[in-house]
Amino acid sequence: MTLPPELEFASQVADAARQMAMGYYRRPLAVDAKEDRSPVTVADREIEAFMRARIAETFPAHGIFGEEQDPERLEAREVWVVDPIDGTKSFVTGHPLFGNLMALLKDGTPWLGQIEMPALGERWQGCAGLPSLFNGVPCRTSDCRDLAQALAYTTDPMLFTGPLRAAYDALYDNVRLLRFGGDCYSYGLLASGHCDLVLEIGLQPYDYLPLVQIIRGAGGVITDWSGRALGLGSGGDVLAAATPELHAAMLHRLSAIRTPVPA
Repeated sequence: MTLPPELEFASQVADAARQMAMGYYRRPLAVDAKEDRSPVTVADREIEAFMRARIAETFPAHGIFGEEQDPERLEAREVWVVDPIDGTKSFVTGHPLFGNLMALLKDGTPWLGQIEMPALGERWQGCAGLPSLFNGVPCRTSDCRDLAQALAYTTDPMLFTGPLRAAYDALYDNVRLLRFGGDCYSYGLLASGHCDLVLEIGLQPYDYLPLVQIIRGAGGVITDWSGRALGLGSGGDVLAAATPELHAAMLHRLSAIRTPVPA
């Protein structure tokens, strides 16, 4: 399969970012706390700076939206979205389920997405109009349509607080199996058919936009909790499923408890 030049570029960036991340992984590392108490390290900052520099050099007219630095040129028709280390809590505790994420938006719509797992040597890629790839080979979601048979993931059940605890209960009470952790890795597993559904709350654009074309190109569905397409202005409550039927079933369970999301 001939890949678009933007996806070839994303692969090259991920190759280098993998080496940078592994240079810090499981080694003594200072961990700072951001204003929201989430951890950040020199690895996060250096990798994002590298990714931004490569984008600016190769696509100088493109915008950039990332986790560690201020947005640039968001008015541009094409905007890259980057997360240098998705799952920094895993990274700083020596757990291998941290990733490097990239997306390219065209006119505000996710057009390209990439999940790179440095410690595992695994990579998922998606691009509009093409089948999604796992390590260069087409991948496919499962055929699960029945919520009662679904194998599901959510990263952290403790994030479902107050009235939103009902969303977690709706997930736990209705699926066959529920596992925790994973961050972006859960969506890669979904794209490859190893799990069937992922429900998340409070994600940022750099967390969810790189996932969109990967899930779609593998045959799945990914939206917010109201069933709306994801963009920079989405609220960050995300539902991804292997099939439209499974997505609709979980969306129905969420319909009584979904929270307002900005248009």
